[in-house]
Amino acid sequence: MSRRRWPAAMCALVTAAAATAVATPAQAANPIITSIYTADPAPLVVGDTLYVYAGRDEAPTGAGNFQMREWHVLSSADAATWTHHGAKANIGTFGWAGADAWASEVEPRNGKYYWYTSVNGNGPGWMNIGVAVADSPLGPFTDAKGGPLISDSTPGSSGLNIDPTVFVDDDGQAYLYWGGYWGPRAVRLAANMTDTVGPVVTPAGLTDFWEAPWMFKRGGLYYMMYAANDTGGCVTDTDYACQRYATATDPMGPWTHRGVVLGQVSSTTNHAGIVEFNGQWYIVYHNAGAPGGGDFRRSVAVDRLYFNADGTIQPVVQTTTGPPPNPGGGGDGTNLGPSATVSTSHVSAWEHLAAVNNGGTPAGSQDRSNLAYGNWPQQGVQWIEYRWPTAKSINRSSVYWFDDNQGIDLPASCRLQYFNGSQYVPVPGQSTCGVAGNVENVITFSPVSTTRLRLQITSRSGYSTGVLEWKAMQS
Repeated sequence: MSRRRWPAAMCALVTAAAATAVATPAQAANPIITSIYTADPAPLVVGDTLYVYAGRDEAPTGAGNFQMREWHVLSSADAATWTHHGAKANIGTFGWAGADAWASEVEPRNGKYYWYTSVNGNGPGWMNIGVAVADSPLGPFTDAKGGPLISDSTPGSSGLNIDPTVFVDDDGQAYLYWGGYWGPRAVRLAANMTDTVGPVVTPAGLTDFWEAPWMFKRGGLYYMMYAANDTGGCVTDTDYACQRYATATDPMGPWTHRGVVLGQVSSTTNHAGIVEFNGQWYIVYHNAGAPGGGDFRRSVAVDRLYFNADGTIQPVVQTTTGPPPNPGGGGDGTNLGPSATVSTSHVSAWEHLAAVNNGGTPAGSQDRSNLAYGNWPQQGVQWIEYRWPTAKSINRSSVYWFDDNQGIDLPASCRLQYFNGSQYVPVPGQSTCGVAGNVENVITFSPVSTTRLRLQITSRSGYSTGVLEWKAMQS
């Protein structure tokens, strides 16, 4: 069961209803939209559509503070080409609010969509968490409660009540996490999604937590990603932040810190969400990458995210190209590589295992523009492997070899193996496993149904081997 999350900052009166905007296509690159500045993204999958909910940065050039008054929605059918649906909520959505449309997230339940927001109330204190509701992912959204869900008056609340993330578990229990200023908080939600149940607690084990929690579940394990700004492997300057993550076997923890998911970005803040869409995992985050961008003029970006076989997350490689189109579906010619978890016998510290299934189209065997995998200084027999959670029917593969004209060269030979339930065996009827450079070497074989496909590579004497792209085609 995958989860989705969403995001958000400052003020004056705004119209009570969110403006209706004509949906317009956005560019297929990072950032995913440059017509306005967007921040604090939260992804949500509904059917065959990936939505991103984000706040709008309106600070002028040179401003030293956030200016945010509305929340926008983008959508995509392939995680590469985006449609901007305009503002679907704003400060005026909440009659009790005064300013600061900060980080938010939408969570579906009971046929409705609940939009949890960080917003400044008119009363004492600073930030509150509100909740709006709609019958559609695109609204219209209206205030679901008539006042804050979480505020400074909530017993046990955070020093800064921002960045809500909501998770509904398989048993129907909903959980709310939030907090800033090193103050993570968690509480159970009632079935109506607008009231809390039981006490607010401080989750244990979220090492160096600063703000921006994001909760999801994969393979029975709970994951919590969050922003940190420590210099112990996170950032070199505490004005910036990275995204760390922890795991737990219970949604309320305790949590075990696992490492950094997303390193420092070009904006000082770092706010992200993780979601599975069409069999591929993605991270949605913001940076200062749009023309004229900056710390208070941020923009949403999307990149692929990969898990290791043991459930840990590989550090994300930030790109300016964004992910290749992933429309889902099946049938002849579908490359199953992007939906697989990839592992290897060895990867060089300066190369990237993610290169083998990130959808690149190499211009030649020395083309590093979309990353490269190499296993230097290992020699002899090495391997890379795909794993899927359910069996796939495969009858064709192709590999584009990496050759850096140094320690990595084209291999001496290769062969494909699949896991038959008890051991790895050669795929039946395998054609020649080509080792030519600067081409896509295609391998055909009789269809196999398997959860694992392995490419075994034998190096030339004195050299290591590498791959720019490896495809596994559905039969």
